[in-house]
Amino acid sequence: MPLAFHSSSHGVVAFGFFHIETPMLLLEELFFFAPEFCDALVRLAQSPPERDWRGGWPGFVIADPRCRGDLHGAIAGRDLEGFIGALYARWPFPRDPHQFRQRTRGAAPREVVEQEAGRFGRQEEIPFTARAGGREFAIGQYRFHRAGFLALVDYLWRGGMPGWEGGRRPEWLLEAARRIQESDSPWLAGLDWDPARLGFII
Repeated sequence: MPLAFHSSSHGVVAFGFFHIETPMLLLEELFFFAPEFCDALVRLAQSPPERDWRGGWPGFVIADPRCRGDLHGAIAGRDLEGFIGALYARWPFPRDPHQFRQRTRGAAPREVVEQEAGRFGRQEEIPFTARAGGREFAIGQYRFHRAGFLALVDYLWRGGMPGWEGGRRPEWLLEAARRIQESDSPWLAGLDWDPARLGFII
């Protein structure tokens, strides 16, 4: 489930996983896959901290809320319109609440998720920037101070609000954590990606 996070540019914004069968994330009207987000974090961690950094990853913009869909309505099965509704029509919310965990290998094929996202929005490169010294980070038009951005990364590490299924993180996340830790980079200093722990320390 997406959660509310504080941005420095738009106040409170929604960010997170929205379907347990796909590693796609949303940030308001922006939709993108978590492995690409992690790849960008690794590239950032490996870059010089004294210079501004620019990167990005492929994603989708679904500007019309009706085309995005109603997450709570889709979970309940009463509103299957829009992109989110289309995914819940194919892969309904689990009847057993104990199965509500983010899957490390979801049932929704990436190509199907991309096809559905393309029906309701447009494919775009999502820009990701960081100011020298890690004072500010931005995903698209959404800017975050350091603590706010690290909270997004912490959410990903935890597997969102339900957590990763069985407490096991996917390999792409563990590999990103390993490479970031090895970089010993000040960009993401404060992250605690020890597999034995949850959360981060600032």
